Amino acid sequence: MDWRNEIVAAADRIGGYVRRTPVTMLDFSGLPAPVEVKLEQMQHTGTFKARGAFNSLLSGPVPDGGVVAASGGNHGAAVAYAAARLGIPAQIFVPEIAGPSKIDLIRRTGAGLTVVPGAYADALQAALAHEARTGAMQIHAYDAPATVAGQGTCMAEWENQGLQADTVVIAVGGGGLAGGALAWLQGRRKVVAVEPETSCALHAALEAGAPVDVEVSGIAANALGARRIGSLCFGLAQEHGAQSVLVTDAAIADAQRVLWREARQLVEPAGAAALAALLSGAYLPEPGERVAVLICGANPAPDPV
Repeated sequence: MDWRNEIVAAADRIGGYVRRTPVTMLDFSGLPAPVEVKLEQMQHTGTFKARGAFNSLLSGPVPDGGVVAASGGNHGAAVAYAAARLGIPAQIFVPEIAGPSKIDLIRRTGAGLTVVPGAYADALQAALAHEARTGAMQIHAYDAPATVAGQGTCMAEWENQGLQADTVVIAVGGGGLAGGALAWLQGRRKVVAVEPETSCALHAALEAGAPVDVEVSGIAANALGARRIGSLCFGLAQEHGAQSVLVTDAAIADAQRVLWREARQLVEPAGAAALAALLSGAYLPEPGERVAVLICGANPAPDPV
């Protein structure tokens, strides 16, 4: 697949529907140099997911049955928002662990919503059953070309904004965002893929040499809790040598606090996971290495950290 052209086409397609999110340099106590960050949590519905959702819905005809999506919360909110903007019926399935803020966000779009016991994989099975029953178009959260190309527009946009870093640090769940970044960068910059120790589908796949099922738990499980990494991200990570690092829940929670205390950025655990890799030392840059961090999720639990 010619990923670069696909991402350029996606950027043209969704340009009137998504925000160009800001980029800035931030100093964090404990780090030797300022870090370039892209504040993608300021995107519609609070995450990068709107990019893939709009690209999927605008890439071709939508059946009369509308669209259906399974989600830990953020993807569902993005699909519901995009569908509402485009006048398309949407049915969203989320697991109970999605949490009240994400469930309320989906409800406020007017989309149909079903909360499923269990984890993301259980919501996906319910969504697949709905697709078979109604003929609705399935919008996959991370393992579909239109989704990956849409998420890739985030990195393309960042480079267009003057990204200077040698290394980009990105949190990984199912791999749509990291896959999109790898597809756009094509090895021109190092990509460090960050996962929680308790939800590490990409790390396990790279160790096993193929996607494998993993157990999922922890404070970021409702956003980074894919049981198996997407095949597209896995292939791109192997091809372009993405480096995989793991962080603890404690490190993620600390990064949330630092982002609020030192930059007044209130993010969910998944949104802070990439920064956690730097603050905790899970990723140690070489002397002089310029590092950028993608901040990507603004839907925390109702109580601030």
